[in-house]
Amino acid sequence: MGRAAAIKPLREVQGWEDEADVIVVGLGAAGACAALEATSAGADTLVLERASGGGGTSALSTGQIYLGGGTPIQEKCGFEDSPEEMYKYLMASCGPGVDEPKIRLFCDHCVEHFHWLVAQGVPFKETYYGDGSYTPTDDCLSYSGSELAHPYRDVAKPAPRGHTVQQETIEAGAMLMRRLLESVDGCGARIQVDTLCETLVVDEQRRVVGVVARVDGSTRHLRARGGVILTAGGFINNTEMVERYAPMLRKCKMRLACDGDDGRGIRMGMGAGGEAVRMETASIVLPFTVPKTLIQGVMVNRQGQRFINEDAYQTVVGEAALHGQDGQVYLIVDDAIYEQPFPPTEIAAVGETFEELERELGFAEGSLQSTLELYNRNAERGEDPVFHKASPFLVPLVRPPFAALDYTTDTAIWAVFTMGGLRTAPDGAVLTPDGDVIPGLFAAGRTTSGLAAQGYSSGLSLADGTFFGRRAGRAAAAPVV
Repeated sequence: MGRAAAIKPLREVQGWEDEADVIVVGLGAAGACAALEATSAGADTLVLERASGGGGTSALSTGQIYLGGGTPIQEKCGFEDSPEEMYKYLMASCGPGVDEPKIRLFCDHCVEHFHWLVAQGVPFKETYYGDGSYTPTDDCLSYSGSELAHPYRDVAKPAPRGHTVQQETIEAGAMLMRRLLESVDGCGARIQVDTLCETLVVDEQRRVVGVVARVDGSTRHLRARGGVILTAGGFINNTEMVERYAPMLRKCKMRLACDGDDGRGIRMGMGAGGEAVRMETASIVLPFTVPKTLIQGVMVNRQGQRFINEDAYQTVVGEAALHGQDGQVYLIVDDAIYEQPFPPTEIAAVGETFEELERELGFAEGSLQSTLELYNRNAERGEDPVFHKASPFLVPLVRPPFAALDYTTDTAIWAVFTMGGLRTAPDGAVLTPDGDVIPGLFAAGRTTSGLAAQGYSSGLSLADGTFFGRRAGRAAAAPVV
């Protein structure tokens, strides 16, 4: 379903089967952090999880968290960073529609958040990997966004801010959730699994006072004396919501989400009067950057034209390619830089000359030839006046045969998850379209519209969920402790 979930008026509730100071709906990274802070503040906390255990999409992730401002890992690896440089980068890259108060708060308190994660047992190795959203080793620090690319490198001093959780024999996202869930288990919060929340209970003053849930086929009414926190993920697995809010995402083959990312939390919040914003936005991964030599290639559309600097982060290229080029793009390489891409994709055409390659692709005569000839002419001088690609990736394509790797959405494995959701204040309070706080209702993680709109940098989702999940937990606990 794509509609808002209808609320249940308090007057229709005959009695409560259970109650708590704070109820958290969903036990991924955001929910775990909300529960930890709520219990730390002294609140009796009940966590409701639809699956048979916690983890959610966070456990399926690469376990990379976007952290900066001068973390101990950055300092140990020899990189200088500051909250102000981090702020300038995120303000430039996370728009349009950037949420300035959230970004300011996050940057100013990011180092403290790193130490809090470590205190929960989340392990980070004091080593630098390089570039990338996924580190195949147990190294920690990497450039996980467009910090080194135009125009961001001229806006803020670049620094690597992707902090990947150190893994043992499992994926880093699973390690992150294992440690957070261990902390939740030991903090005093009550966890109730196999519980599907359906709607919110609202009193006559429009205050959220509880939830209606299904447990073992029966309906249960659960009271929240202080507040309800929605941390139930995004909506990429809700076909109707995707069709309504972000239909272009249907073209992407891989959905980076667990089964529970069906928009339920967003719809519950909307039913209580919350505003859902930036619902069209998503992290759109066009996976052409492994191995890194492929970034030296030239990305073109069906008109044989470049449309972006290829060294921009793969999600930035993905956004431009999907929304601006309908997902119809190709990466042109020569024999000198070609390596088998990961994940693999098909070769759409091969030619001994640009003209032959152009003809094989069915492009208009002269279109691809003129693009590549201009690119090569400038690359020989170490320049890219059109898109300002960084010099390490700027090499002329001169060694035949030339090939066009098929990165159209018809062929390549594009990966996507939604980033739109409930509009919230920096403390997690859900807001109405008029900007008013809905009493008793909070949200965090992918159920909300958080730090990023467009221009995603890897690790921002986990950073957003863990950081603002904590703040929502403290705010929900405040009225009762």
